[in-house]
Amino acid sequence: MTSSEFDFDTRQIHAGTRPDAEFGARLPPVYQTAGFVFDSFDDGEGRFNGTVAGPAYSRTDNPTNAAVARRLADLEGGAGGLLTSSGTAAIAATLNSLAVAGDHVLATDSLYEGTRTLFSNSFGRQGVEIELLPADAPLEVWQRAIRPTTKALFTETIPNPKNDVVDLERLAGIARAGGFPLIVDNTVATPYLNRPIEHGADLVIHSTSKWLSGHGAVIGGVVIDAGTFDWDSQASRFPNIASPSTRGVASFTERFGRLAFLTYLRSVTALDYGPTLPATSAFMLLQGIETLSLRMDRHVSNSLALAQWLEHRDEVTSVSYPGLVTDPSYARAQKYLPQGSGAVVTFELAGGREASRAFIDSLQLISKMTHLGDVRTLAIHTGSTIHGHLTEAERLERGITQGTIRLSIGLESVRDLRADLERALGAAAAVAGSGSGALAGAGSAAGSGAPSDAASTDAASLDAASTETDDAEAA
Repeated sequence: MTSSEFDFDTRQIHAGTRPDAEFGARLPPVYQTAGFVFDSFDDGEGRFNGTVAGPAYSRTDNPTNAAVARRLADLEGGAGGLLTSSGTAAIAATLNSLAVAGDHVLATDSLYEGTRTLFSNSFGRQGVEIELLPADAPLEVWQRAIRPTTKALFTETIPNPKNDVVDLERLAGIARAGGFPLIVDNTVATPYLNRPIEHGADLVIHSTSKWLSGHGAVIGGVVIDAGTFDWDSQASRFPNIASPSTRGVASFTERFGRLAFLTYLRSVTALDYGPTLPATSAFMLLQGIETLSLRMDRHVSNSLALAQWLEHRDEVTSVSYPGLVTDPSYARAQKYLPQGSGAVVTFELAGGREASRAFIDSLQLISKMTHLGDVRTLAIHTGSTIHGHLTEAERLERGITQGTIRLSIGLESVRDLRADLERALGAAAAVAGSGSGALAGAGSAAGSGAPSDAASTDAASLDAASTETDDAEAA
């Protein structure tokens, strides 16, 4: 089965796997084993040097993991993939395969804070400089930043938490002209909403813990190789991939062709560092992938309805969601995310830190936790948690204030989610000392359970759409 034969909905169920050859099990078996018995001396040697098919050791070659990686690569339109123990491990392994001490990597400056911390702390200690630039900086700014030691350009499809969608094709052109790969973290979009390889990306990364699994039960990551980057044309920049080894072994490009980078990632970086995903976690991830499109449709519709509703709340000063017509990224989202703008809604709450405290503490249905992509709706005050280690000036530079709240919208009834948010917004308004005027009106609307007039049409339509599933989805 290939991408050209079947639709996405079919491939998310079937791609990359087949019934077990020994017993005919329809689902891939869980190979819960550290190693595999070799048939002979020659078989063992061949498995280790790649001339004989078959797993050598579960650190990199577990068949359960390989089956899941094949499915994800198919859904992204890539040549192959490798599962890792987390999304952060996927990023670290990828950049460690490309850059060494003294090298330089470019990245867009709107990124998940954990990734920025990885870049500044661990890679900084290793002597790899990762330079952050605004994604929409003038072309000459990007061109001036490119050096002979620049090894990659890194970005996110939908940066978390500000949702400022990037122009992937523009960044792909910059990377291609500079002679290095474009790496895209596609976690928030998922391959259902966007496939970066179709827009020029060379490597795609996911935290599979999020929407790909959907259930919030396992941690994991994946690196997907498009198989399109011309490593041989950049042999001096990437000698570890495109040049023979010091022992005279042929280059990875000569031996493995379009899978040269992926093979290096698996057989060198992953083997050395061991960021292995347990086979049981891979199996659980697979169960989530099979319903990805169904879940994402509901995630997106819930997110749009709540974002539209929040836009009209007096307690909220701004909402960041690319699906909103008023959002700065709306036009770009129509190009890159025509099926929906993801499920992260970030908003600014009037009243600052204490109002945010009251809001978070008043939530009852919505889970107060750090994570994304769960079937459950999650809320977090980023300034005191994810961005808590930064100075106030650094937070403001990233667009994070004491009133920033991030929501990962789940699959519950919109009506129930709105009621929980209304209760929390009322508590925030009370703490902010806004018990009269416009905010008092918002509070009375919350008490009656009635949405504002401006949002009532959108909310009512979503209520009707969600009626069929309310009984199954309500907490």
